[in-house]
Amino acid sequence: MDPVRNPYSPGAGTRPPALVGREREIDAMDIALQRLLLGRDGRSEMLTGLRGVGKTVLLNEFEHLADARGYFHEHIEVSEDGELPPRLAAAFRRVLLSMDARRRIGERVHRALGILKAFTIRLPDGVELNIDVDPVHGPADSGDLATDLAGLFVELGEVARDHGTGVLITIDELHYVKLATLEALVMGLHRATQLALPITVAGAGLPSLATLTGEAKSYAERIFTFPIIGSLTGDQPLEALEVPAADEEVRWAPEALTRVVEVTGGYPYFLQEFGKQAWDVAEGPHLITLDDVERSIPVATAELDDGFFRVRTGRTSDPERAYLRAMAELCPGPVRSVEVAELLGKKATALGPTRDGLLKKALCFSPRWGEIDFTVPMFDAFMKRWIPELSAVAPAG
Repeated sequence: MDPVRNPYSPGAGTRPPALVGREREIDAMDIALQRLLLGRDGRSEMLTGLRGVGKTVLLNEFEHLADARGYFHEHIEVSEDGELPPRLAAAFRRVLLSMDARRRIGERVHRALGILKAFTIRLPDGVELNIDVDPVHGPADSGDLATDLAGLFVELGEVARDHGTGVLITIDELHYVKLATLEALVMGLHRATQLALPITVAGAGLPSLATLTGEAKSYAERIFTFPIIGSLTGDQPLEALEVPAADEEVRWAPEALTRVVEVTGGYPYFLQEFGKQAWDVAEGPHLITLDDVERSIPVATAELDDGFFRVRTGRTSDPERAYLRAMAELCPGPVRSVEVAELLGKKATALGPTRDGLLKKALCFSPRWGEIDFTVPMFDAFMKRWIPELSAVAPAG
């Protein structure tokens, strides 16, 4: 069918599969934003789940909600270095400048920018933001990150409150952040919450994030909910496929739908990719058949291998690839670390650095002590396609 009309292409304007069945999370965030503007408590969200389930898409939706409620918002994506404070400071700077440009706040914003500038000077790297104001010392430059972040959250929250608006900061890949930094973030937001200020954070990360946040501060549970974002279930995968096609007056044969759901496991990113390829393969004009799906599976699989799976293995070492391949042999996971070591002919302690490297690169996570699992759905099948024989990478015993 006409690829120009493909409703599964990125940016096609249709509702992405990742938002199907997420009404509860969306409604809860909207209520929280409204309550904060009224000076009441509003619990934000920390989305947790594997890659490809739509956490980032939900964060984007939260930003749309914030826009609709008159909030100022900024997005941060944490990289593997885990350095959040400089990125948070830069986000606060952009929010303040946007407020000043749109609300003409003047001196009040200049003071907040001065406090922010003083904060950045005290960061370990000493990186000073490019702000054309003098630093204002006192509220956020003590050198204690938790105290200083609290000062920044309070300052920005007060500026927003005094001018009838709110601030939402969305942070993706939060699992990379160090525990001490996460603790400081939670404490800073908690202080603003105590003062009923209209500023909040919505975050997303791998399944380990909920545990990390709980370890950071027990009162995190009072300012966040922790929705687990997983694969679509029940009729949700069918809805994710059928509705975009119906908007283009195209329908799916029932057996074609069943096959796509089977091969994708109901994961939103995979549903979108397989839907896109089936659409392009189908002759149509108004029906996607089982034969269309079967012919599109190799194409969709190759696209996922090259653009979704393999990109995550680019910086892995030979021992790490061997570890991943051994995990795949034992999957579906989670698998025990000691069993991976046995399969590779090694002691678990000898493979500890390799395991830790995979955890730091967020290719794996540990759901429980002594266990390990992939952070990417269906990664075991990819590893077997990429490296068909374990012996090709397994180190000698």
